[in-house]
Amino acid sequence: MRLYGVTGWKDAGKTGLMERLVAEITGRGLSVSCVKHAHHATDIDHPGRDSYRHREAGAREVLLSSPNRWALMHELRGAPEPALDDLLARLSPVDLVLIEGYKRAPHPKVEAFRAATGRPLLARENPTVRAVASDTALPDCPCPVFDLDDTAAVAGFILREVGL
Repeated sequence: MRLYGVTGWKDAGKTGLMERLVAEITGRGLSVSCVKHAHHATDIDHPGRDSYRHREAGAREVLLSSPNRWALMHELRGAPEPALDDLLARLSPVDLVLIEGYKRAPHPKVEAFRAATGRPLLARENPTVRAVASDTALPDCPCPVFDLDDTAAVAGFILREVGL
């Protein structure tokens, strides 16, 4: 599977860019899966739900299935967070996996950048950032810069990079 990341600081537009890229790339007839890294405790179910009650009772894994989707929840119970490669091995084959987050992982990335965050440009320090999608001009950027809202151009760049 081919991998490409979207990275950037909080409130830089990563999730919106990911959402638009998935729609753009699947609209071109390619299959896409996503991996989203969260730095905080994340729950996909809620107190009172059966699956939540099963996890709270001590289940290591809970597989929730319905006619529309299924989800596997795995409780680490103090074990270390799995490496990205281990998580990727659990995905079904697709044309492209888009990865949100994982700033320091070795896969190539596009950085979402908004000047309003007040944070520095990651591309200046991180060689895995191959392009920047920005809401402002960045004349001294060491890599190609796209308008943050030009999803078609960003998608085209990513697809050329991975050979699709």
